[in-house]
Amino acid sequence: MKDKENHKMPDHYDVLIVGGGMVGASLAVALKPLRLNIALVDAFQPKDTQHPAYDDRAIALSYGSSLIYQGMGLWDEIKADATAIQKIHVSDRGHFGATRLSAKKEKVDALGYLVESRLLGKQLYKELKRDDHIEHIIPARVELLKHHADYLEVSLDKEGDKQTLHCQLLVAADGTNSTIRTLSGIGVQRADYQQVGIIANVSTEKSHQNQAFERFTADGPIALLPMSNNRCSLIWTQPTEKADNILALDDKSFLEQLGKAFGYRLGRFTKVGKRSSFPFALVTADKNTAERVALIGNASHTLHPVAGQGLNLALRDVAVLADLLAKYTTTNTRQLLLDYEAKREADIKTTVRYTNSLVKLFSNDFFLLGHARAGGLLAVDRIKPLRNWLTRQSMGTQYRHERLSRGLPLSTTGQQ
Repeated sequence: MKDKENHKMPDHYDVLIVGGGMVGASLAVALKPLRLNIALVDAFQPKDTQHPAYDDRAIALSYGSSLIYQGMGLWDEIKADATAIQKIHVSDRGHFGATRLSAKKEKVDALGYLVESRLLGKQLYKELKRDDHIEHIIPARVELLKHHADYLEVSLDKEGDKQTLHCQLLVAADGTNSTIRTLSGIGVQRADYQQVGIIANVSTEKSHQNQAFERFTADGPIALLPMSNNRCSLIWTQPTEKADNILALDDKSFLEQLGKAFGYRLGRFTKVGKRSSFPFALVTADKNTAERVALIGNASHTLHPVAGQGLNLALRDVAVLADLLAKYTTTNTRQLLLDYEAKREADIKTTVRYTNSLVKLFSNDFFLLGHARAGGLLAVDRIKPLRNWLTRQSMGTQYRHERLSRGLPLSTTGQQ
């Protein structure tokens, strides 16, 4: 991958990806076998932290996402730094009943994996640098789009230097507040959950034994995900009005309050790292395409992190779009975008409903509803078809039509 910083850039690309985070970089890597002329535009210089730390943030990859990275040829390297999730325990605080999901029952190596974001990013950019068909344009921001009969004109501001690029297809991977989505005239639906996620790494007295926990409370869900060195990645949901008080607690008080909310399945919480927080909202685009434009990741759908669906849904966007580019290249962007819109509709709608329903159903302490939830968890745990559906949704294997989604290399000779 070439960095275009101090010399004139070629001005025409087959695919221009705006947003160089995990999703945009994953798409660029996925497209490597197609030998298209690709540019990856990012407003930020990627960072490569040299030494792991207790506070390294983790990303939950579903089993389905591991197959996508396998199809890209990256999974063996990523897996070396990943912690497998062998079991998932779902419970509702104050009520009897739980659902237990198991990799062994599903006959897979793991239901998912925890990977430190720093290490995943490092692997993606290491792979990109091996390809001279991909230009990395940093730092740069898109200011204007102009449509022509057979290409899209993209105006950039690169630290005061105004530059113009042409492309056949523009992919928006620029996040929840997507500039490309706005410039393309695509509206969004927003729903504020009035919740804040407190993020930290924690340690516990007992070993997590590769088990993840989703614990629903009246304030919102608590996710505890297994990491290396017996750390756990914590996402603790709090109502907006309570979050600042929780964040302001000293470490000892914070761990005590967390223990009361989560319970003591792993003994007492013994250590917490640096804490951060961000508000939760559901943001969905009215559509995922415009003329010569496709939305992927948070530009299309920003979800509540309950059940860890966000990045995994985005990687399925990547798999579908890459598959369609293998089929059409950029010679027929109109049909490519029609197919992309149609192929992503069911998965996105199902996943949005799934995560939104979990938040609405479990983020309250209504007495009768609590008993209904407990009965539901018991039913899912004991009724195999229900448990299998929930497991497939968690694993991201409900939609496996594309080659990458089946762990197969991208093909340029038609889909099989």
